[in-house]
Amino acid sequence: LGSIYNEDPYQLILRETLRMGFDIQKIMKQAQKMQEQMAAVQDELQHIEVTGSAGGGAVTIVGDARGEVKSVKISKEAAEDLETLQDLVLAAIKDLNKKANDVAQDKMSGLTQGMQIPGLPL
Repeated sequence: LGSIYNEDPYQLILRETLRMGFDIQKIMKQAQKMQEQMAAVQDELQHIEVTGSAGGGAVTIVGDARGEVKSVKISKEAAEDLETLQDLVLAAIKDLNKKANDVAQDKMSGLTQGMQIPGLPL
């Protein structure tokens, strides 16, 4: 057991992969393909508009599916009470982030379909 902790982790993974009969080149090609697909999805996410809101639209925040905020709109009524405004802005940001995460998760879920990667439940 002690020798496992002293061994180079890459060598350990390689040895275990070969011992289990996995084709390391196939795994590396799949990983490279997945990396390219992830980059494409990240690019796509920056072009998908997502809107978060609170207070029945009193505060609206627009961003992309990565969660990057692009604009904030606040109604005059919401701006009258500072404490309420703070709560509404926070709620709208949370709404935006949830929607952005849902879109991103949906787009990313397709990446591993059809790939046979050892150790991953697909």
